[in-house]
Parts: sequence; C-alpha cells; structure tokens
Amino acid sequence: MKIIKPIACLLFPLAFSANSLAEDFSFGVGVGSLYSGVGVNAASRSATDLKYLSAGCVSYSDYDGSTCGVGVGWIKTDLFNSQNTKHGFGAYLGVVGSERVRFSEDEALYGLGLGYHYFFNGIERSGTNLGVSYVAGDAESGFDSAVMIQVGYQF
Repeated sequence: MKIIKPIACLLFPLAFSANSLAEDFSFGVGVGSLYSGVGVNAASRSATDLKYLSAGCVSYSDYDGSTCGVGVGWIKTDLFNSQNTKHGFGAYLGVVGSERVRFSEDEALYGLGLGYHYFFNGIERSGTNLGVSYVAGDAESGFDSAVMIQVGYQF
C-alpha cells in the first residue's frame, strides 16, 4: 500500500474539476474520515454530492508527537434515486491510522474507506453532520482496519 501516497497526489487535482469549482465551495471542521482524523476539509458541493480534500491528525501523544496526513473523498446522496439529500454514501482515500515503524517513531498509515454520512440540513447546506466509516490500510505488520466515527460541521 506504499503506492497509495503517489496515487493520492495524482487524484487530488481530479477531485476538483473546472466544472465542479463553479458549484458551491465549502469548508468543514470535525473528527472522522471526512476530516482525516481530527482536522479540516475544503469541498466542492453540489445539490447531491460533496468532493473534498482533507487534512488532519489521527494520533497524538506527548512522547511520540502527532501523526497527521491528508485525504480525498466523495460523498453522494442520490445513489438509490432518493430525493432526500440528508443520507450520503462515500468513498475515502487517505490517512486511516498510524503504525510504529521504529522503536519510537510513528508514521501515517494510508488506506481506503467506505462510509455512511448524515447531513442534518442536507448535503447542499451548511450544518452539522454525523457518520461512520470502515477504513483499512496495509501496515508493515499486516492488514489493519478500523471504524471511524464522524462528527463535524460543514460551513
């Protein structure tokens, strides 16, 4: 999975096409895959989807410091021909955890995730959102997976 970092760098510009930049632009703050741990995002928002770049930290300690990273994702609310824009399903590529690579050094673990997101005011408006994502990455010690709970506010 060491190839995920270069792929993520190549996909970042594709997440924001010229057509999507003409749509609504949004910033968010919170915890979860939408924010790469505890962090922020910048998003292109339409009536039924949210394409975002995120940056955040997945761990912190006084001894080891912080483990931070970036991510890219896409959330859609019309996957099942629903007119309701409050329920979204998404995919995420980015930091999903940390792994110890030496005796006292942690590195960001990159991987993939799938999630469900609930936007209280709908995906097209500012407001609070909740969600849950299943994320997984290929660590040096083996396959690592986790569930990320999400709580945030999209401006």
